[in-house]
Amino acid sequence: MPSIFLELSAGHAAAILATYVFAATAKGITGLGFSTTCLPILALVVGLKDALPLVIIPSVCSNLVVMRQAGHFRETVRRFWPMLIALFPGLGAGLWALSRIEGVQAGAVLGIVLLLWCAFTFAKPDLRLPAGFERPLAPLSGCLTGLINGVTGSQVMPVVPFLMMLHLERNLFIQALNCSFTLSSFVMAMGLGQLGLFSQDDFLISVLGLGFVFIGLTIGGKIRHRLSETLFRSAIIAMLSVMGVSLVLPALP
Repeated sequence: MPSIFLELSAGHAAAILATYVFAATAKGITGLGFSTTCLPILALVVGLKDALPLVIIPSVCSNLVVMRQAGHFRETVRRFWPMLIALFPGLGAGLWALSRIEGVQAGAVLGIVLLLWCAFTFAKPDLRLPAGFERPLAPLSGCLTGLINGVTGSQVMPVVPFLMMLHLERNLFIQALNCSFTLSSFVMAMGLGQLGLFSQDDFLISVLGLGFVFIGLTIGGKIRHRLSETLFRSAIIAMLSVMGVSLVLPALP
């Protein structure tokens, strides 16, 4: 893959770093969505193929920070290990598809799904998963999330709706999401490397941007602690709506 490091203008570099701050702030507030927020913006700056590897390292680091803040790690792994393990075959299939289809169109489909989900959630905010459905649906949620992540770079569907329907305590919800995000990011890094989409330049740019990621996380974390449970839930839906729009727009003529 052609190197992008020397090709970046000062404006492009500033846009990448500003995107890191914005996506990290949003993640600090809601606990989710760094790569899905960051990727569509970066794709407009450097193109989708170059944007995909730029989100991996910041995503992993931001996930680890939020996971440490949220706690409940052992409880999360004990409860959601079937979902987490099922990510792997889904990611494998998604990465295989990524090498053969146009990522922008796949992202647009995901954006439409996100917007439909948000509209449904606003219409029925007390949606709950019936008792006994969590265990059989957890592996399916993990596998489909991996598949969509592999194709589009986004990590939120359908794992976010699945976990929201369980009405988990806030920090347990955040921990479960970020365990999923972190595993996905590690596998994506290996997969993109195998596809020739993760270069040393991408690594260097990502590492240089980590300071801006931590600034955003700090800002977002301070805001999050002032939100009520109702506002926190509303922030999740609002953020998913923004994600959906940002994924659809690049595919429009």
